[in-house]
Amino acid sequence: MKWLSSTLICFAAAFAFESTASAQVDFGPSIRYGEQVPPEVERVYQRGLQFLAKEQQPDGAWPGDQQGAGITGLCVMSFLAHGEDPNFGQYSQNIQRGIRNIIQQQNASTGFLGKTMYHHGFGMLALAEAYGSVDEETLWDGASPPSGQRTLGQALELAVRCAITAQKKNGVGGWRYSPQATDADTSVAGAVLMGLLAARNAGIEVPDKSIDASLSYFRARTQKSGAVDYSSSMGGFSDPMNRTAIATLVYSIGKQKAWRECVATSKYLSERLDHRSSSHPSYFRYYMAQALFQSDFEAWKQWKVENNQLVQTLQREDGSFEANYGWPYGTAMALLSVALEYRFLPIYER
Repeated sequence: MKWLSSTLICFAAAFAFESTASAQVDFGPSIRYGEQVPPEVERVYQRGLQFLAKEQQPDGAWPGDQQGAGITGLCVMSFLAHGEDPNFGQYSQNIQRGIRNIIQQQNASTGFLGKTMYHHGFGMLALAEAYGSVDEETLWDGASPPSGQRTLGQALELAVRCAITAQKKNGVGGWRYSPQATDADTSVAGAVLMGLLAARNAGIEVPDKSIDASLSYFRARTQKSGAVDYSSSMGGFSDPMNRTAIATLVYSIGKQKAWRECVATSKYLSERLDHRSSSHPSYFRYYMAQALFQSDFEAWKQWKVENNQLVQTLQREDGSFEANYGWPYGTAMALLSVALEYRFLPIYER
């Protein structure tokens, strides 16, 4: 997996699209909305949120070398995934500052949330999940958006347009680090596709052909075994679990669970529940949690027991989690890997 020094990897998901897809199964309120959250998970989550709130900068970002819309978006998502009220709740100011930061750093012309398409995808995801629940007047310090400033909805629409424009340039239906890239990889493509699906779920217009093209790209990268390649030009690397989890997730939320590719990737994951990633463990746990939850609920229930215990052992005394790309990334990713216990957000519903 290739990373740029200024980037971040991680996250994603959203919901539904295709009119020809089969009707969604009603899994009942106990699955759609988490109940009986383990007390140890709640303790970990509360400590993590307290740390994120304390360390947030006045401009809404979080400190570290990996600052950008992606990191800020992940941290904002951590609050929202716990059911925190973005308008009047305990952490409302933290959420609002984070959202304002994402909007304010957006390129007003291109819609790019910079610094890379990773950041763009995760920033777009955070905006999409906040859209509809955030009071715009409250967001802008009790007043309407400043003159010339985009609203949350306008920023989200512009981010979607940027992603679609970038996709048209690479020729294979995906995305890579730069919006000008002419190729793609399944890691970056997963981040951006999740943002688009979340935006679509929030009511923003996203062309069917854009979603279809990106899903076709994932199909082309999925082997018969269920392992998923990194890109068409580079093939696969030694550990395909991260990419396989991403593919399982996009197939599932795209309502294509019946595709043979989704069946294969889901089986590949469920047969390796004891897998531990040595290179990007936070990234893996986040995607594995969502992929299993969406594609094999029983496997998720089995896997989450060990993950919940692991997260407890990894949390530091101050409530943070360290990771390759700094504690804001590490803390957000750790919390989001257990946030399916709550299921407050559309992306955490089945």
